[in-house]
Amino acid sequence: MITVIGERQAKIDGQFIYLGPLTDCKECKLKGVCFNLDAGALYRIVEVRDVKHDCMVHEDGVRVVKVEKESMVGAIAKKGALEGTTITYEVIKCDHLGCEHYHLCHPLGIDKGHKARIAKIKGDLECAEGKKLVKVTFE
Repeated sequence: MITVIGERQAKIDGQFIYLGPLTDCKECKLKGVCFNLDAGALYRIVEVRDVKHDCMVHEDGVRVVKVEKESMVGAIAKKGALEGTTITYEVIKCDHLGCEHYHLCHPLGIDKGHKARIAKIKGDLECAEGKKLVKVTFE
């Protein structure tokens, strides 16, 4: 998939979460290329092209890049976790900011109420609060 990204962010293997179109961009001639991604999805840059364009949002302009959608990883309650099912994501409430799994319980790009399909259950997680959790990959 081809899109554009800010010049400073245009690096191979760089990752970003597309948050959706900006209102500042509604008159831009490149909006079709910028807005062709799925909002809330994680992407990885696999190719940076030589083509550069001016941009009203990015000070240094934007670079044309090829991206691939990445699977997102998170933690969910073990009860009811079943591969292939679609869930309404609930953030795991946790006060242990230093926990090694905190980023899984609060994954970037997946907000409370987000619908996500469980592609794979990767295994049990040890929770500092004793909750029964599993690590999953979302589609």
